[in-house]
Parts: sequence; structure tokens; C-alpha cells
Amino acid sequence: MKNLSSEKRDLLYQGTVIPAHPLALNADYKLDERKQRGLTRYYIESGAGGVAIGVHTTQFEIRKPEINLLETVFKITAEEIEKAGLTRPFLKIAGICGPTEQAIAEANLAVKYGYDMGLVSMAALGDRSEEEVLEHIRTVSEIIPVFGFYLQAAIGGRIYSYDFWEKFANTPNVLAIKVAAFNRYQTLDVVRALCNSPRKDEVALYTGNDDNIVADLITPYRFKINNEIIEKRFVGGLLGHWAVWTKKAVDLLAEIKETVKTDTHALEALLIRNIEVTDMNAAIFDPAHAFHGCIPGVHQVLFKQGLLDGIWCLNPNEVLSEGQAEEIERVCNAYPHLIDDAFVTTLLRQEVI
Repeated sequence: MKNLSSEKRDLLYQGTVIPAHPLALNADYKLDERKQRGLTRYYIESGAGGVAIGVHTTQFEIRKPEINLLETVFKITAEEIEKAGLTRPFLKIAGICGPTEQAIAEANLAVKYGYDMGLVSMAALGDRSEEEVLEHIRTVSEIIPVFGFYLQAAIGGRIYSYDFWEKFANTPNVLAIKVAAFNRYQTLDVVRALCNSPRKDEVALYTGNDDNIVADLITPYRFKINNEIIEKRFVGGLLGHWAVWTKKAVDLLAEIKETVKTDTHALEALLIRNIEVTDMNAAIFDPAHAFHGCIPGVHQVLFKQGLLDGIWCLNPNEVLSEGQAEEIERVCNAYPHLIDDAFVTTLLRQEVI
């Protein structure tokens, strides 16, 4: 069983920015390795605390036999992180998908390339009982530390019971849970289950609720358990939204942490920021069209900044929705304080990326 080092465990628990890493393609719909490596360096230079690769934002099609890019992106991402020679901890997180046999193979592949954790998708287990899903998680956790993932039902996830999440939290080597339910009730189930768990201090909460990022990060969840008030907070995020404007996301999380510690009167300003971030996310992730353009939306921002040469996806039908480019332009103009264009331009000019 792979274990997480104490230094990386501390980073995970303290909370950090973890972008969900996109896939850079050229005009022939093939991997653009130079741009792919440049994106990884961008996230490192931005101050992110890790990256997640092989996840939804990387495009699940990389696993198709005719495309066969999963190992490639695992390998080159790990190489770029190693080349950076970081003196600070940096979490390498691998997306792990599919039924148990596939998940085992992907977990072992992640370990081969030195990944610290596996973000385990349960989307392929929709017809399994909750106990069977839990057994799946236990199996993967015996290979690599697990980053749990509550995926919203609208894009292939399913609703799990409170009891499921209580058992999930009690699974050894589950060290974090990303909540991306896009639903306050379901989010509450996970947090309450974790507060009731004897492992409540051993499992970090990360937001994937793109419609509620800042609010998740400033909200204290408090429950009375055995006559004791137990509090749990989201400490960071693992987000496709943070694949863009990453330097500003790092700054924002630092501001949130400082504000929560020292100045609760400033929370109103952060709640305003929450609405701004949600508006920006709506432009990128395209909920107006059932999230059809979410990956092209991420690509569009990176393309406009010069970090990608185009917005191509492996599926040529996966393109921006009607009016989405204009929406992205609108939010960029509306919230310039949340855009890191100047930072990216400097990195490109200096040929850092």
C-alpha cells in the first residue's frame, strides 16, 4: 500500500489549490506535448499545491484504445513536476476510472509514475449497490491513497445515502473527499457523515461545487455530536475551474484562509466574490447547455491566453455552445481582478512555459 508522506499529508489537510489538468491538442486532434508540459509548468509557477491528471477535464476519451493517452499524460505530467525541482510539497493526483478491474490497473499505473493519490470516479458503478461501491473504494485504497469524489447526478454521477458517506469516511487510506454534488443537501450529507466519523480529522474536504466555490471555503459546518460541537470546513478545491486563472485562485484561497482566521467582518466581501466566481464558472462550464461546453470553455480561456494553440477536444463534436465565447468574454471584462492574463503573458515572454 502506498502511503502519503507527512509533508504532503500536512499540505492536503491545510488545504490547497489543485487544478484539474486539461489536455492540450493540436489542429490534428493529437497531443501537443509542448503545450501539455507548459500547462503543468503554469500550474506550478502559479503556486498551486498539486494537479489532478486523467480526470474529466483531461477528457475521459484518453482511455479509449484507439487514443491510448492515459499513461502518456501520467508520465509527462510526472516528468514536468520532477523537472521543476520544487522544495515545497506538491500533490500528484491521478484520475482513476471504470469498474474495479480497470480501476486497479489505473491505480497501479499511477503508483508506477509516483502519484500520491487517486481521485476515484464512481460513475461507472451506477448499477452497483452502495456496499459494492464501498468495496470498490476499499480495493483501490489498498493500492493508493484515495481522494473520494461525489459527482453531480446531472453529468453521470448518482445520489448516495448519508450512511454510504459515513462508511466511506471510515475507509482506511481515504484521505480526502471532493464534493461536486452541486447540491446543498447532498453536500451536507457528506460533511455531517464526516463529522460523525472517528476519522474526521484524517479526511480533508475539498470543494468541487463549481456553483458555490467561495461559499464552501468560508462556511463552517457545525454539528452537535455526543454533546460536543464538531466543526468541519472545506480546506481547498480540486476544480476544473481552477485550471484557468490559477494564480488568482491561489491568491483567493490565501485571502480566504487569512480572513477566516482574522477578520470575519470581511466575509461579506468574500460572499460577493463567491457570486462573481460562480458567474465566471457559468461562462466556462456552460450549465445553460447542460455542461456541453465545459471542457472547450476551459480550453477557450487557455487559448486566449496563449497557453493552448486551439480549443480542440478528442471528440470533434465537443465544442463551445452557441454564445459561450461571448459569455467568457463578458465575465473576463466584468471581473478583471480575477483574471491572470498579465501573469501568463510574463511567463510566456520569459519562456518559462
